[in-house]
Amino acid sequence: MIKHNRLMQEAYEREERERHVVSSDPFRLSYHLMPPVGLLNDPNGFIYFQGAYHVFYQWNPFETGHGAKFWGHYRSSDLISWKEEPIALAPDEWYDKNGCYSGSAVEHDGKLYIFYTGNVKDEDGKRSSYQCLAVSEDGVTFEKKGPVIHVPAGYTAHFRDPKVWREHGVWHMVLGAQNSDLQGEAVLFRSANLTDWEFVGPIAGSGISGLGDFGYMWECPDMFKLGDKDVLIVSPQGLEPDGTLYQNLFQSGYFIGKWDSKSHKLCHGSFTELDRGFDFYAPQTTLDANGKRLMFAWMGITDAQEQDQPTVKNEWIHALTMPRELILAGGRIYQKPVEELKALRANPVEYREVSLKGDGPSKFEGIGGITAELIFSFPKGVRGTFELIIRENVRLQYDPNTQTFTLERKTFKGDGEETRQCTLEELETIHVFLDTSSIEVFLNGGTEVFTSRFFPDPDVTSIVMQSEKQEECTIQKWDLQPFALEKGTDA
Repeated sequence: MIKHNRLMQEAYEREERERHVVSSDPFRLSYHLMPPVGLLNDPNGFIYFQGAYHVFYQWNPFETGHGAKFWGHYRSSDLISWKEEPIALAPDEWYDKNGCYSGSAVEHDGKLYIFYTGNVKDEDGKRSSYQCLAVSEDGVTFEKKGPVIHVPAGYTAHFRDPKVWREHGVWHMVLGAQNSDLQGEAVLFRSANLTDWEFVGPIAGSGISGLGDFGYMWECPDMFKLGDKDVLIVSPQGLEPDGTLYQNLFQSGYFIGKWDSKSHKLCHGSFTELDRGFDFYAPQTTLDANGKRLMFAWMGITDAQEQDQPTVKNEWIHALTMPRELILAGGRIYQKPVEELKALRANPVEYREVSLKGDGPSKFEGIGGITAELIFSFPKGVRGTFELIIRENVRLQYDPNTQTFTLERKTFKGDGEETRQCTLEELETIHVFLDTSSIEVFLNGGTEVFTSRFFPDPDVTSIVMQSEKQEECTIQKWDLQPFALEKGTDA
């Protein structure tokens, strides 16, 4: 307890010490969850509990690199007004001394149970991992119960990220794993009481269900029902780029299928990426009070460019995506921004069925900004190449001849451009959410999504359209107000 108190106090002292530097950064986001200081990565323990949403997150409060992780904590009743709660977990026990890694939360008997991976490294760098439990009666203060699962035979210490749910009166836990053949898997445990867990085996993975070689490690699995299907979200590591697919260092996506409760295997289709942008990883979902499946993800990724982000010099890095609703239709998952975000809208501007030039750039008064929501609708589709140039940094382009949509941004160093793409048979709508240093693009009602950070000149607010042919378009735009963020009394 003494070590726990000391670690938390040191984290709070650094947050207070760097508050002015962090808050003065022009790239601090307006309606996204960010770390108070230091590094944020995976969302954890996303749950609706006692009338509020709880979002925990991996947090290194002491630097902008990936060190020993804490669990930071935000709480909200409506997804747009947030309170920073005290640190939920600190790496202060023998079984988590090198990091309280990712996990999930469930409610049971009016209490909040969180499961997480305790990371331990010895002096020689050898890793050990433990699946651990902590319990809270108020959703804020947690008592650690220690490890409930050790790594089973046949697996390496890359065994982490427990996601727990209840089905048919039995608790289930899916974990990301690497087997002894160095192949990625999602493995299953089950329990009657949340403390005693039985290892069932892999439900999906490299070499299983005809998947073939599909990554050396599967992180952050999440299994749930959507409509009449079973969905497994996973973040595989080690996929090679394939055309426009798998362009990031690590990917996040889903399988749709049917889980066989007897064989405990998921009979599934192909892997589909959830997001085609530069900055999206480790998504986690929960059910809201109305039964909607909601999702947050880390708006970042660990790659060679990570420390090139300009926020590093101001002692912070990364954020979470906006919350999104997942909808199953036509054999795929559609993503849409949660309805609650509409409450942030202000100062609407609309141009109905305007004709875009086919011989040069088009600008419209009031269509621009730093934090904005924009919808571009094409009632007749797009017939020629169409472009949006956003704040002189990001370019969105659709080419109907190649059926290719492209997001291009300037590199963080500003020494060139880089792109991410997807195949799109036709373009009907582009729904854009701009924040001070992020963009989230939903195409055709969320059939494809691009999420990326970008760092434009803070004084540039322009949005310019360019079309190869004369196009008919309806444009809607709102300024987006900052969400309310309250500092917790003990944080």
